[in-house]
Amino acid sequence: MTNSNDTADVHRLLDEAFAGIEMTPERQDLKEEVRANLVARTTELQAEGLSGGAAARRAMEELGDIRTLIDETNSSAYAMSTVLRVRPRPAFVLRTVILSAVGVTGLAVLALAATAGGVPLAGEAVAALVVAVAFGAVTADALSQETTSNHPMPTGRAVGYGAGALLVLAGLGCGWLYVRGADLAWVFAGATLAVAGAAILSFLGATQTNRHKQWVMRMAESQAEVGNRFTEDPSAAARFGIYTLVIWVIAIAVFVLLTLTVGWLWSWLAIVGGVVVMMITVARMLFVTDK
Repeated sequence: MTNSNDTADVHRLLDEAFAGIEMTPERQDLKEEVRANLVARTTELQAEGLSGGAAARRAMEELGDIRTLIDETNSSAYAMSTVLRVRPRPAFVLRTVILSAVGVTGLAVLALAATAGGVPLAGEAVAALVVAVAFGAVTADALSQETTSNHPMPTGRAVGYGAGALLVLAGLGCGWLYVRGADLAWVFAGATLAVAGAAILSFLGATQTNRHKQWVMRMAESQAEVGNRFTEDPSAAARFGIYTLVIWVIAIAVFVLLTLTVGWLWSWLAIVGGVVVMMITVARMLFVTDK
């Protein structure tokens, strides 16, 4: 094993090697990677019989000149970025700009209605729907695109994420309409849509698999400290689904109860509480530390 003194020797020698070199975020990342490799190599040399200080110095000698390593890394990184960089497709960029403009227009109509008035309730409903549809479409379209580090998400799953986002925003839009004078039925409709959207997003998030490209996964393998519990333990995923159903059934019941007793302004606390409990549940169940 490498004790703290041996590790200190590695740190000192590495700092001396990088002395006088202008540091950038990329070079700092390289330094930390080299540090990990040196510690591992020092441990190997100690196992072969060298003392801690001698092992650290031997590991540094085997590493060679740091400046040469930096030059080689810069060249390799430039070549990799040139080969692997994925540029957005012009059609995707155009769709995103158009949909974003449409969504902003809908938000402008809602803002105008809230400040100056003069917009009929039906017009506000259309504006809220336009915002929800535009945001959902942009979400689905973006996830289905290939990026430099990620493969494109399957179309069905990307559409699911977009639909979940659309439903959540549509639910908020129903709440907005109620505030603007619509019937109480809009509150229940909004709660139903928001819960349905949250359930879809929770399910997709819990069952999402890694879509990173191989070179990204190889780079992350050595630094990974947590695992996706749902892929490693299917029973945990099943329990999470049950917990999700129970949480939202209770949240909806409390929402309805509060609406009928103390009013809708307080009833939304049930939905907020449901979201908070969901986030805590995900945090406790999804990620586990590798032992």
